[in-house]
Amino acid sequence: MVKKGKKSLTEARTSLGGLSRPGTAGSDTDSDSDDDQFSEEEDQYYEDVVVDEEDEKALEMFMSKEPPQRRTLADIILEKIKDKKSEIESQMSEQSQTPPMDERLVKVFKGVGDILSKYRSGKLPKAFKIIPSLQNWEEVVYVTNPESWTAAAMYQATRIFVSNLNAKMAQRFFNLVLLPRVRDDIAEYKRLNYHLYQALKKAFFKPAAFFKGILLPLCESGTCTLREAIIVGSVVTKTSIPVLHASAAMLKLAEMDYSGANSILLRLLLDKKYALPYRVIDAVVFHFLRFLSDKRTLPVLWHQCFLTFVQRYKEDISSEQKEALLEVCRAHTHDQITPEVRRELLHSSSRDVELNNQMEVNT
Repeated sequence: MVKKGKKSLTEARTSLGGLSRPGTAGSDTDSDSDDDQFSEEEDQYYEDVVVDEEDEKALEMFMSKEPPQRRTLADIILEKIKDKKSEIESQMSEQSQTPPMDERLVKVFKGVGDILSKYRSGKLPKAFKIIPSLQNWEEVVYVTNPESWTAAAMYQATRIFVSNLNAKMAQRFFNLVLLPRVRDDIAEYKRLNYHLYQALKKAFFKPAAFFKGILLPLCESGTCTLREAIIVGSVVTKTSIPVLHASAAMLKLAEMDYSGANSILLRLLLDKKYALPYRVIDAVVFHFLRFLSDKRTLPVLWHQCFLTFVQRYKEDISSEQKEALLEVCRAHTHDQITPEVRRELLHSSSRDVELNNQMEVNT
């Protein structure tokens, strides 16, 4: 039995898949007073998904057995310091010598970190708001010890960095600070804190940075769990995404090694019904064709993604591609889903046929 306030995996899939039209994102210029409403919601969580053991085991089959070690902000900073020391020792030039942070500044930002470790609501220290404008902002953030920030402080930090950093720098903040915190929170509590979920939504104001710093690294890690994919996917569903960014993300998801989470996130992007370039459609077609020689039993999520693709873009596929996809249907079958996929492919026109008809009409 599922407790009140929780959603079963089937319900979660239904709620995610049913929202084919994204909502509209809000304004990026929130004031500090707008976030006082979060003070009473510190212990609320957005998602509490009950994952079926069989679904989880099916997904684990496609996870990387030797995933790359996760790098934190501390690892990056220490590596930079080590590289800088090596550079100074080898060159001994004035230009290569970067003076260390002033001890007074270190003390100030450590104090800021102490405040952020207890922050609930209200205004942030002014010293923290200037961090994005500093050239060595990564080192300064490291001094504040982001691992100890409260969830509310992480949301406020995301707001500030999204508003004041360019896409490339915001991507680094998302990847080094926000993503590890989100994954740790989900792993520990089996759900995501309300403030961290709001931080993910706020990160979408830099869509390129969100995809490159959060969504794609999550899938490339090879360890993305079903729960993580559903929660991050719900942000994708509820947010308006520019078509070019969505197309680029689908292209990357289709080309990377399959991990199971790809099916969830790719399906949600396909369900937004964008007018995709043929290059993206072809990449998704080849994504499914790669499984012709795969002897493993594919999870239901893969079949659902396959069905969503042919439902949305069946008329944008060439006749040759449809024949190849029918071969995939013969290689990997699902009692309920595969007949629907086959019916969609057989009872629809193809893009090359439509193109030929248009050429005949014009001539």
